[in-house]
Amino acid sequence: MARSSNQKLKLMYIADLLLKNSDEENVFSMADIISYLDSNGISAERKGIYNDMELLRQFGLDIIFRKEEPSGYYIGSREFELAELKLLVDAVWSSKFITDKKSKELIRKINSLTSKGEARKLERQVVVAGRIKSMNESIYYNVDKLHEAIGGNRMVSFKYYEWLPNKHMEYRKNGARYLVSPWTLYWSDENYYLIAYDHMAELIKYYRVDKMDDIEICKGKRLGREAYASLVKGDFTRTTFNMFAGREETVTLIAANRLAGVIIDRFGKDVFMHPYDKTHFKASVCVSVSNQFFGWLAGLSGDAYISSPENVAEEFKQYLTDILKNYQ
Repeated sequence: MARSSNQKLKLMYIADLLLKNSDEENVFSMADIISYLDSNGISAERKGIYNDMELLRQFGLDIIFRKEEPSGYYIGSREFELAELKLLVDAVWSSKFITDKKSKELIRKINSLTSKGEARKLERQVVVAGRIKSMNESIYYNVDKLHEAIGGNRMVSFKYYEWLPNKHMEYRKNGARYLVSPWTLYWSDENYYLIAYDHMAELIKYYRVDKMDDIEICKGKRLGREAYASLVKGDFTRTTFNMFAGREETVTLIAANRLAGVIIDRFGKDVFMHPYDKTHFKASVCVSVSNQFFGWLAGLSGDAYISSPENVAEEFKQYLTDILKNYQ
């Protein structure tokens, strides 16, 4: 590119130099900037660069001059603070549903939001116990397509698969396509779920997004608005365990006082709780009665039990009895 035509890009080169390379610890003197511009075929003088700096400030760049040695120019505040970028890097690296490959790609893009010097401080890996990263690279495109369908009020069709003990993938229903009306995406227990209205069953169902394949947006408009509205009104985020739906019931639990935080974490601060005796409290919670709820309750090691209703308590007993059969 000719030197004269490069002159028109002078502002962009200055902004690029400072955004990518400068921070409070890495500054550029006027001589550094002039040398950088010259290496890119742009001749410049101090007075002209002062004017350019002022224009870039008016545009919104926080260009600061440090008087202390070594003196020079750098970008002060940015769209994201370093602490915020660290949180984003940690969240991406520790997310179960993001593959290793995609995690590295996203972190590289996050690094580009700050200077190269600051980016080196982001080069860390969060240790997360028992973390198994997803193997399905297509989940990102699935999420995008489902959002498109929801925004366009359209049905979707797809194939749905499960993993076999031999670690091979097998489509459910012999590969027949599912046809549903998507209503929202929900992130629970490190997995993305599609909450959709099943036309054949005429009820709301949940589908793991990473197990969906070959998603197609259909021409038909969505059905099941009333069923979804009823679900939302019932606050499914607190009643559903691991996205396996069951019938909704209000259950009274008697739990050890030390489990107060566990109950609040699971059901929120609005849950009704009051003392039962000196060492226990009573809590009334709305749950979806299912094996997933019973499994969660069993995980509390007997320090919480179902007081009422009696039919749910009996179902829990049967759940435990069926498990014990495997050890007889």
